[in-house]
Amino acid sequence: MVVLSHDSNWHGCLELVYEKQEDSTRILRAFNQAPLKVQRSFYPESKAVCHTISLHTAGGIVGGDRLNQSLQLNPQSRVLMTTAAASKIYGSNTRKAIQTIEVKVKEKAILEWLPQSAIIFNGAIYQQKMRVDLARDAGFFGWEILRFGRSARGEKFLRGEWRSQLEIWREGKLLWGDRQWFPGGEETYNHPHNLGGSPVIGQLIWFSHLDREKNAIFLDRFQTNNRGKGEFGTTQMQGNSLLCRYRGASVAEVKNWFIQIWKLYRQSDFGETAVEPRVWL
Repeated sequence: MVVLSHDSNWHGCLELVYEKQEDSTRILRAFNQAPLKVQRSFYPESKAVCHTISLHTAGGIVGGDRLNQSLQLNPQSRVLMTTAAASKIYGSNTRKAIQTIEVKVKEKAILEWLPQSAIIFNGAIYQQKMRVDLARDAGFFGWEILRFGRSARGEKFLRGEWRSQLEIWREGKLLWGDRQWFPGGEETYNHPHNLGGSPVIGQLIWFSHLDREKNAIFLDRFQTNNRGKGEFGTTQMQGNSLLCRYRGASVAEVKNWFIQIWKLYRQSDFGETAVEPRVWL
């Protein structure tokens, strides 16, 4: 097990405000505090969609770290947010690492929250809270992909704790709340109601303007056409939203599935051909 520590832990901060200016989405205001920062904006699709790549310059999250991210998308702006590489959450000597993410998406704005995968090292103690507040006609498409333990080295997540809290709100009404807790241990690692011996899990959630008929067709397509070694599940929820979950052994498998869904979402909601961020390639 790798255990890292700092004499003085990181208290990182990233605050971004986006605005649509004519036909282009730009960062209006930005503030960062190490180890969080962003690269310059990219526009591989059009000026309307701002691709933002965030960086953790310290290389990974350590017990005792406190990270805060705040995003605001002003009306009609469109942002794709991803990470430069897989995140690493290292083992801890009893200290908890905490990350808090707050997002506000205003009228007719769209956020695509598409981070690369995260590796939860054995012994990590980590808690993440994410809250997304949507205006009445705003949209959100997001995913999370996690690997518990460096399984390529035979490591399992047998000590430590991972907690996650995700809330999606629209106009003060809770649309989706998801709390997950995974204590490290052989029993929970192998229990069929937890990982079932599979080290990789993924969750995708999509709040769009699809009507019921289109959403049902979309859901049926992914239930019948998807094949792989892992377990795949899709659920249509209230409010024209879609939830997808994965449990298996391959980050590549779940990422490829999620990218398929993302590309169909772009075609369905915008009539566009999605362009993958270059850091994914």
